[in-house]
Amino acid sequence: MFNVVRRIMSAEEVRQAEPFPAELKSKKQAAEKQIADILTGKDKRKLFIIGPCSADNEDAVIDYCCRLARVAEKVKDRIYVLARVYTNKPRTRGEGYKGMFHSPDPHKNATDIQAGILALRKMHIHVVKESGLFAADEMLYPDNLDYIGDVLGYIAVGARSSENQMHRLVASGIDVPVGVKNPMNGSLTVLLNSIYAAQIPNEFKYGDIQVKTPGNPLAHAVLRGAVDVYGNNIANYHYEDVMRLADMYNKQGLKNPSVIIDTNHSNSGKRPEQQPRIVNEVLNNTHESAEFNSFVKGFLIESYIEDGNQSPSDGVYGKSITDACLGWSNTEKLLLRAADKISM
Repeated sequence: MFNVVRRIMSAEEVRQAEPFPAELKSKKQAAEKQIADILTGKDKRKLFIIGPCSADNEDAVIDYCCRLARVAEKVKDRIYVLARVYTNKPRTRGEGYKGMFHSPDPHKNATDIQAGILALRKMHIHVVKESGLFAADEMLYPDNLDYIGDVLGYIAVGARSSENQMHRLVASGIDVPVGVKNPMNGSLTVLLNSIYAAQIPNEFKYGDIQVKTPGNPLAHAVLRGAVDVYGNNIANYHYEDVMRLADMYNKQGLKNPSVIIDTNHSNSGKRPEQQPRIVNEVLNNTHESAEFNSFVKGFLIESYIEDGNQSPSDGVYGKSITDACLGWSNTEKLLLRAADKISM
C-alpha cells in the first residue's frame, strides 16, 4: 500500500524556483569540453573527482569546495578537479541517512523530499557560483535527473545500480560523462555490459513519455573494489586488475576506453587514510606502462574538512555523517603530490 504524503513539484517548476544562471552556462560548456577531452585522450591531465561521501550541509560543502578550488588552481596544468557533491545515498540495509534528497536537515531525522530537491539544487548552483568548480553527483534515482542534470559536470552510477536496466538506458541519453561502477561482486563482464548499453542508442519510457537517446560515448568504467560472499573487501586498482579491464574493453570495441579508480570503498577497505597510498601506487604504474597511463583517466576520492566520520547528532562541522573521509590537510597534500607525479 502506498499512502500519499504530498505532491512533488515537477522538474520544470523546480528549475524555475532555483534557476541556473545564464552566465554560468557558458562556463559549464567549457568545463564539459575539458572533461570530455580528458576522457577521449586529447587532454593528458588526470581527472580528480573529490569531495565528501555525502553532501549533508551546504555551508560546510561550500567551504570545502572553495578550499578545493584554491588547490585546483595550483595543479590545473596536470589535474582537472570536479567537486564530489553527492546528495543521494544508497543504503545497504535500507535504513540510515539517505542524503539531502530525502532529508535536507539530517539533524531533524525527517523525510521532506520536496524541500530536499530544492535544497540540493540550490547547493549545486552555489558550489559553482562560489568555487567555480562543477560537480559530480550520483544518479541513484534515474527519474530525478531532470531536477539537477543541467547543472552537473559528471554523473555517477553506483555499484548497486550498474546492473539496473533503467540506469543504463537513462545514461545513454545524458549529455555529460557517466562513470559506471563495477557491481558489488566485482564482475567486469557486468560492468562492460552496462557501459555498452549506455553507449548505444536506446528507446524507452521515461516518465510519462517515450524517448529516443543517441547513446553516450563518454560512459566509462569506475573500479571501486568488490565484496565477496563472506563480506570481505577485494581491491581491484592494482596493475593486473586495470590491465585486465583494458584488455576486455578493447575486445568489446567500446568507445573511449577509460577507467576512474575509486580509492575508497572496497579498494581501501573503507579506510580513507589509505587513499593517498592508492593514488601513489596507481600513478607509479602510469610511469611503467604507456597503455596503463592512457587507460587510467583519474580518481574518485572521498574527502571532507575533518578526518573520519560521525553520527549526525555529534554535530562536528565538516565531518562526514556517512562513510569516513580523508581530512582537508591530507587531501591538500594528496593533490599537490599527485600533480608532481603526473606525466604530461
